[in-house]
Amino acid sequence: MNDVLDPLILARWQFGLTTLYHFIFVPLTIGMALLVALLQTAWVRTGKEKYLRLTKLFGKIFLINFAMGVVTGIVQEFQFGMNWSNYSRFVGDIFGAPLAMEGLIAFFFEATFIGLWIFGWDKLPKKIHLLTIWMTWIGTVASAYFILAANAFMQNPDGFTINEERGRAELESIGAVLTNPVAVTQFPHTLFAATMFAGTVMVAVAAWHLQRGQYLEEMRAALRFGAWTNIVAFLGVGLTGHSLGMVMTETQPMKMAAAEALYENASGADASFSLFSLGTPDGAHEIFSVRIPYLLSFLSNGTFDGSVEGIRDLQAEYEAMYCGGADTLLTCPSDGQFAPIIWVTYWAFRWMIGLGALAALVSAVGLWITRKNAELPQWVWKVAIWSAPLPMLASLVGWIFTEMGRQPWIVFGVMTTEQGVSPGVPGWAVLTSLIVFTLVYGALAVVEFRLIAKAAKDGPPEIARDEHGEADHERLATVY
Repeated sequence: MNDVLDPLILARWQFGLTTLYHFIFVPLTIGMALLVALLQTAWVRTGKEKYLRLTKLFGKIFLINFAMGVVTGIVQEFQFGMNWSNYSRFVGDIFGAPLAMEGLIAFFFEATFIGLWIFGWDKLPKKIHLLTIWMTWIGTVASAYFILAANAFMQNPDGFTINEERGRAELESIGAVLTNPVAVTQFPHTLFAATMFAGTVMVAVAAWHLQRGQYLEEMRAALRFGAWTNIVAFLGVGLTGHSLGMVMTETQPMKMAAAEALYENASGADASFSLFSLGTPDGAHEIFSVRIPYLLSFLSNGTFDGSVEGIRDLQAEYEAMYCGGADTLLTCPSDGQFAPIIWVTYWAFRWMIGLGALAALVSAVGLWITRKNAELPQWVWKVAIWSAPLPMLASLVGWIFTEMGRQPWIVFGVMTTEQGVSPGVPGWAVLTSLIVFTLVYGALAVVEFRLIAKAAKDGPPEIARDEHGEADHERLATVY
């Protein structure tokens, strides 16, 4: 019963579940804003109305998703005060800075231009109106960067000093926080992953209509555009992921060791990457695996003859560094263990890669078999439709790897997770809010899915025309 009402466990579950739920909307907002901007650009440049109709269709999906993302994101901020007051008090001076910049600069910038885009169809010149959707995308990107900078501080704290008298960390350099190498490498990785998700959603919507023989001209264009987007973005995910892996090895070597369940130091051919592995229940000994020699060395160091530290040596190193005396109260876990849950990090890392690769494979095969306007079997369209959530799931397990791999730290090397939880909040209170949030978020998920599904199934709107045969932008604005 004590474990059931443990405030630390419940607070972690609550923050993890609400964050993952919120992140479902984040990548689709970022990626779909870009694709809508590209579609509207194609319409402005070519004058082809199929691009205008696709802009309206996917613009509506973008707006529904954006609204839901705002609603679910508000809850995140309250949790820092409710369940993580020790953390907020200790590092709020640094962690709060990029969050404030996100809310006061990026979000208002983004919201302003979204409003101009929604209501400016009949009021702004065509090219100025096009600029508003591009500025909206820039706002979403800026918002993402500030959030990633805040998270990067937790992964690789920089730009701060410890005020011993006040017992808290204080901001020393906002530039160091915003240029944290983890944020710099994680940012393009996140953008490419978000673009993949938007591309597969576009493929799925197009496949649903093509399966029924509807809007053939528009949907063939959307299918190929989404598929090419997915493939190009996947290549970007791979390249930026490699850079992020090397930074991770430098800043959090235990996380890389946990990603491979590597207990002993390895180098060269011994620093191999296992595609699949079976081990003892504690994960400490391998029974069977399928391995690629040298690959872990390359992922970690960018060379095939580099060395990778193992869990046991890192454990001893961290014990000496972080559990050395009375001044290490915030940095020494109560159980003395510095390794995360190995099976979580091991499989999350592989599911992240596998799900993303599968989505790109579906798009590549789809481009090949749809290069001619031949009639295709129904299963082809079903595969395309069901591929939509693959990049989203890859992103979610990627964040599980990122955050679970940081454990036992809430701020790496500065404060453990158990030290960051609110001391005066009883377990029943956290459990109550966890249940309420889960129920509310579950209801919102149903609403979100139905709204987006309805918008997708309605298809691209018909273009109203004035007496001269031109698109009637005043009536177009009423679509939203």
